[in-house]
Amino acid sequence: MECPFCAETIKDEATVCKHCSRDLRCALPVIHEIQEVVAELDRLQRRLDQVNTSLALFDRPVRFLFLNGGLYVLLPALMLLAAHYLVVMRLDAPQLYLRIASVIIPLPFGMAAYALSRIGYRGAFGLGVLIAALSVFGMLSVVSHVDGTPVVPASLREWRETVEYGLSIALSFLTGNILVILVLYVVPNTIASGGKPNATAYRMARMLGQHVGQETMRRRARRIQDLMQTIGPLAGVVATAAGSIYTGLKGVFGP
Repeated sequence: MECPFCAETIKDEATVCKHCSRDLRCALPVIHEIQEVVAELDRLQRRLDQVNTSLALFDRPVRFLFLNGGLYVLLPALMLLAAHYLVVMRLDAPQLYLRIASVIIPLPFGMAAYALSRIGYRGAFGLGVLIAALSVFGMLSVVSHVDGTPVVPASLREWRETVEYGLSIALSFLTGNILVILVLYVVPNTIASGGKPNATAYRMARMLGQHVGQETMRRRARRIQDLMQTIGPLAGVVATAAGSIYTGLKGVFGP
């Protein structure tokens, strides 16, 4: 944290500033309370953004669906169709390039969904599924028109490859969304967090050993709480990114 008197960086547990030698014991409770208030305001702001998004849907559903559907569904689907046309129809390039495009193209749109419209991971996954369904159906329709084959996959293997390709698109969109939540919300809050750790963090800290001082226990609980706040979204990014890459490239390299 910063010293309230000289603005130099000091340890959270410091009671005297090593830079200006001012006594911090009276100021620390106020600093911790302010940090908790700021964190609570940030949580309320995030909740307010979600409520405003829901109200926009109910207030002007046609406008909301048109704008968000066009930006987050139609545009990436058209880009995926364009990539399919270039790779398969025009260039006759290896399928690997098309699978890479299925991972890269939806990612920035998933990021924009939260950064611009505050669409959370649940809505992002739904949008990703819509993008996948629209783009995959368009690709199958184009191939059917050019080659004279049925639009619907004819074998179990083709169905599996189609589902895997669509899942790769949906997971890529979700990965971008969770990544922005991690960067814009979780990490800054974790870095700026301070004050008293929550009860769950204290319980976990005590499970690691109770024969320590109060300040040591608080620092241990603080680290556990910071880890808990970061590990969930980070694990979500890793899992969805890995799933998108795996399902996208599995059909190219084989089972």
